[in-house]
Amino acid sequence: MFAQLTEPLDHVVATYVADVLSSPQQLIAHTALVLAVVMVVAGALTRTMVPLRWLAAGSNLGLIVFGALHPSIPTLAIAVMLLPINAYRAVEVTRLTRRVNRATIDADHSGLWLKPYMKARKLRKGQKLFKKDDKAEHLYLLLDGQMELVEIGKPLESGRIFGEIALFSPSGLRTMTARCVTKCTVLQIHESTVKQLYYQNPSFGFHLIGLLAMRLSADVARAQAQIER
Repeated sequence: MFAQLTEPLDHVVATYVADVLSSPQQLIAHTALVLAVVMVVAGALTRTMVPLRWLAAGSNLGLIVFGALHPSIPTLAIAVMLLPINAYRAVEVTRLTRRVNRATIDADHSGLWLKPYMKARKLRKGQKLFKKDDKAEHLYLLLDGQMELVEIGKPLESGRIFGEIALFSPSGLRTMTARCVTKCTVLQIHESTVKQLYYQNPSFGFHLIGLLAMRLSADVARAQAQIER
């Protein structure tokens, strides 16, 4: 009984396959269809947007070939409408990814192009640039001399941006005191300019995010070391 039920289906499938194999046009059409289906499945499994969009555009091309050669007007119409959308989005996401990669690479040089926006300030030995719980209004770059964070006795690196945590913290207050060990020259930039540059320049944004992550990780490691002691 089961064989009787499946026999017509087997016959239909066999006839369909024979028709496809007997016609070069149909063979090309169905090969394109298979490739399109494979790309749809691959797109559904991918986790990132760039390959997903390119796979979607590729599947649209396969369906266009199938719809034109089979022919299948609904399939052709849908694929023709979707192709420019997916192709545009794929190019858009690819360009954005390249911009992000360039911004990440340029982030280490942020201090160089920040200098035109910064004002120099000279400090004497022992002078405090800011104290713990002061309101944060500037971002700094140590240009010359030696400076330390008093609470932890950590020296600040010359040529590196510092003082960024308080600018983005909810309280807006300094978490430590910065004191000059020797005569120092610092460059400072106002909070409002910092925020404008953060929104306008991806390189600066990535640099600040990297600094925040690095220094917060250092704070966590320091706290763990104190607990262990």
